[in-house]
Amino acid sequence: MNPVTASLLSIVVPLYNEEENVVLLTSKINESLQGYIYQIIYVDDFSTDHTRKKISEMKDPRVHLISLKKNYGQSLALAAGIDYAEGEYIITMDGDLQNDPQDIPKMLEYAVSGEYDVVTGIRQKRKDSLVKKIPSKIANFMVRRVTKLDIKDNGCALKVFTRDIAKDLNLYGEMHRFITLLAHLEGAQIKQVPVKHHARNAGVSKYGLERIFKVVADMMLLLFIRKYFQRPIHLFGILGVLLIILGIFINIYLLIVKLVYGQDIGNRPLLIFGMMFILAGIQLFTIGIVMELLIRTYYESQNKRPYRIKSISIGGQ
Repeated sequence: MNPVTASLLSIVVPLYNEEENVVLLTSKINESLQGYIYQIIYVDDFSTDHTRKKISEMKDPRVHLISLKKNYGQSLALAAGIDYAEGEYIITMDGDLQNDPQDIPKMLEYAVSGEYDVVTGIRQKRKDSLVKKIPSKIANFMVRRVTKLDIKDNGCALKVFTRDIAKDLNLYGEMHRFITLLAHLEGAQIKQVPVKHHARNAGVSKYGLERIFKVVADMMLLLFIRKYFQRPIHLFGILGVLLIILGIFINIYLLIVKLVYGQDIGNRPLLIFGMMFILAGIQLFTIGIVMELLIRTYYESQNKRPYRIKSISIGGQ
């Protein structure tokens, strides 16, 4: 028996206000995966339209609906779906019909070969506006430069994971943008495959240029986790020493001005303003990192998840 068709697949799709797309998406998945054993896990991120109603009305026994109690964002919606998934291979994709389910079988062939833990898509002839393309290009460039990991399209949601890698991802905040990088940090072997990309069928995009700032913030956190998680003194210690040396030189300069030239230094703003801006920046960045680490510790040490599920239904029941 073909190991691809014999394995249970879990297709995880986060949804937010996709009532016009979800029925057609289900039809396309069913058409593309004929002969496979699979479950479709829709995670409704507290949609304000009729997305949940449309899913329930389909009465498809392969469709599992997870309804979250409030809008948590795409990362936690993905985390909820992955935690619930039972498949040996877990497939993630967007719910806007821009990913093509017909690409899934060829991606599965690489995953089932045993050589790769993650198979990720590279969108060909991307059908998006500049508002979505610009942040994506910035994110891809930053990931390549900072991590030396040559992933050409981190923003492609169509990915195939082995079960063990997917379950260990621990998605928080808005880390879905770097899900391939997170898998790489877990030791995953990654294969990139060209995939089709379509224009949005209906509805509106939920992303804009504000993503650039979120990408930068998340990248700084990932850089810290990757390089300094087990040795933070190498980051904060070096910065502290440099600031101490800078302060010493400034004080020596002011001491010379006072003793040699007899000038009054009591009302000079140089030291105050210089140190104020530097320390404020370091404190803000440090507080952000500490809070992220505390959140991770809180949830992981108690085996808690940072989301709450309202209900789960199968086949519209």
